[in-house]
Amino acid sequence: QVQLAESGGGLVQAGGSLRLSCAASGGTLSGYGMGWFRQAPGKEREVVATITRGSSIFYRDSVRGRFTISRDNAKNTVYLQMNSLKPEDTAVYYCAADRTGWQLSTRVYDYDYWGQGTQVTVSS
Repeated sequence: QVQLAESGGGLVQAGGSLRLSCAASGGTLSGYGMGWFRQAPGKEREVVATITRGSSIFYRDSVRGRFTISRDNAKNTVYLQMNSLKPEDTAVYYCAADRTGWQLSTRVYDYDYWGQGTQVTVSS
């Protein structure tokens, strides 16, 4: 069973950048579709970006052009580069793995494994 661990969160001013990492153990990420989700206080968990085994990519509209998802299969790691951050990006960010892997999965229940989350706080 794959285990995921996010890192790279923190406090940043609006307009700043952060890069989140999601490292896997107990499995090879190249065999999974991967997603980044976020959850703000009092809100439902929402998809941010996803990448399939074939490297097809999805972004939610509010982050397209600012965020970049990528995967380094050699390092067994998925990244989320976040630029031009806004206060509304403040949330706990989670990475997730989808065993089917080939479709652009955007729903929480499409994913089988989850990390513990990392807090991103953007101050105005």
